[in-house]
Amino acid sequence: MRALSYSEFGRPGEVLTVHDAPLPEPGPGQVRVRTRFAPIHNHDLLTVMGRYGIRPELPALAGSEAGGTIDALGAGVTGLEIGQRVSVGRGSGTWAEAFVVAAESAIPVPDALSDEQVAQLGSMPFSAISVLDSLGLVAGDWLVLNAGNGAVGRMVAQLAESRGIGAVSLVRRADAVTALAAEGVPHAVATDDDGWRERVAEITGGSPILGAIDSVGGASAGELLSLLGTGGTLVIFGAMESPALELASTDIIFKQLTVRGFWGTKVSAATPVERQRELFAELVARIVDGTVTLPVDHAYPLEQIAEAAARNFAPGRAGKVLLQP
Repeated sequence: MRALSYSEFGRPGEVLTVHDAPLPEPGPGQVRVRTRFAPIHNHDLLTVMGRYGIRPELPALAGSEAGGTIDALGAGVTGLEIGQRVSVGRGSGTWAEAFVVAAESAIPVPDALSDEQVAQLGSMPFSAISVLDSLGLVAGDWLVLNAGNGAVGRMVAQLAESRGIGAVSLVRRADAVTALAAEGVPHAVATDDDGWRERVAEITGGSPILGAIDSVGGASAGELLSLLGTGGTLVIFGAMESPALELASTDIIFKQLTVRGFWGTKVSAATPVERQRELFAELVARIVDGTVTLPVDHAYPLEQIAEAAARNFAPGRAGKVLLQP
């Protein structure tokens, strides 16, 4: 089978190569999945660069998520069938024609979802609903987030609205406000407008903002912190701009704020299986009814990984970049 691998850390377009590998056989408690589509995530590329929280032994196969069809069952596997479509969000070596994964990580999906949607379910959308759930907000509460036109930011806002939670999405340009409105995100504010803070207050009607999600870092994290009401929580989800946070101690002290990190890998491992299933079912329902959208920018063959990786970081792309083995 064809698979993408790397024998040294470096720029993905330079170190990732397609090679012929033996078709893997599932061991006890595992299944083999034939890949239909596999998304490219920032963390996948950072892993290849050697700059992520997980540093694999080399040589290594690339990719962590995919959607496909089960074509082999290992010993002891029950509840899954050959030919069943599944989503895998915690896999390894998914940028290949096939891969093996623990049976519990292969989640059956309904026919109503497209192959492109199935490929994206397990990582970013599940992280979006998990980080929202972790804030403990209820209907009528407000949250604020930056990188509002990013995949996770968009989905958090869509999911919040479906729960009756108000979400203010901060973006950097006015044209992003219009684009988000078309995706069902009604409360986007462009920070290139000098009056953006007043606009946030107008949207919330002066209600306290109890949760904030930062995906940018730097000064942007401090802007979110300054918008929180007393007792609010700032969750650090990513660091697109800077790994350093510019936070005012006066905000933290006098408003008794909480600042904490969120890493989906750790949070998922600590979340009871039953709660994970409830969140996954809610997520699927919102995708099926169109509340949550999973647009695709382009799908590339494995041989075009350099172009696909470059496209992943291109500004203004219209959706997720996928690989199609």
